[in-house]
Amino acid sequence: MPARAGMNRSLAAPHQRNWDLRAAGNFVFGGTGAGLIMTAAAAAVSGAPFRLALAIGLVSVMIGLSLVWLEIGKPWRALNVFFHPRTSWMTRESIVAGALIPAGLVAVALASPIAAVAATPLACGFLFCQARILHAARGIPAWRQKELVPFILATGLAEGSGLYLLAGAGSFPWLALALFAGLLREAAWLAYRAGLARTPGAARSRAIFDTQAGRLAQHAQLAALVLIALALALTGFPAVSLPLAAAGGALAALAGWVLKALLITRAAFTRAAAVPVIPVRGSGGGPVRR
Repeated sequence: MPARAGMNRSLAAPHQRNWDLRAAGNFVFGGTGAGLIMTAAAAAVSGAPFRLALAIGLVSVMIGLSLVWLEIGKPWRALNVFFHPRTSWMTRESIVAGALIPAGLVAVALASPIAAVAATPLACGFLFCQARILHAARGIPAWRQKELVPFILATGLAEGSGLYLLAGAGSFPWLALALFAGLLREAAWLAYRAGLARTPGAARSRAIFDTQAGRLAQHAQLAALVLIALALALTGFPAVSLPLAAAGGALAALAGWVLKALLITRAAFTRAAAVPVIPVRGSGGGPVRR
């Protein structure tokens, strides 16, 4: 019995040890920043204020990239990330960011809606690269799920549009955008959890999302949808709708941040070996089937 227990422990899926909260911060700040840049570009097209939101989005992206740089043991080796565009999504993320940040700064400096719109596909590309960085991790079931890519895209937009509401933009278009993004994220999250449930060896990852922190994040996500929908229904009463919109936007962003932090730092178990038959020394009855 002790031998069998020892072997079972050795076959348990270990947790990845390479990425910590600093790496998670890249996906938190970078994803939110990209979503906020996209929302700011939509505001620029409609004639709404956009410069502050765009600037905050750019700063958020830069903070995320800086956290990754700080995580590297020898930070100046980060320059090597630019040398593998054909094989590395991290390289592609860095290249896209290298174009996104100057384009966004031009839009902020010149208050140019055209420049803001030009930065939009770069923000989308940056967010897509982040999603594919995780999906490329072949040995980690929680990241390898194909449903994770749409979730990362949807939560970036939900977080960015939520922060735009938090800044006081409580009119109909921005409430509708935030509600749409939140519903899209909820659908993507349910699809991701369903895909994870079908994946062999992902039980420990699923359990992380069912912890208290995971449940609170999911409840915050649903509460954000309710608050934003109420604000949308009460747009004729700004004294009520604006606080509802701000609270809903804050919860939308917070829910995404917590789920991504859990995904990177706690749910990233590597794939365990599958051994249906375990030989047991001296059992007398042959191998033990699992």
